[in-house]
Amino acid sequence: MLLSTTLQSRIAAEIITKVRTSVTIDWTLRESARAKIRVIVKRILNKYGYPPDLQEEAVKTVLM
Repeated sequence: MLLSTTLQSRIAAEIITKVRTSVTIDWTLRESARAKIRVIVKRILNKYGYPPDLQEEAVKTVLM
């Protein structure tokens, strides 16, 4: 399943907006903060029908 560039852009924009509003200063140090970001990203990916087998890699990319 290939996602269109427009859909990819929409997903990325929503992830950026949601993560920016929830990020704490020490998100790279606290596991609970990283877990919250993972949940946000997975919910957005599910909302847009992102393939479940590719979600974990996408979450890792966001958290880098």
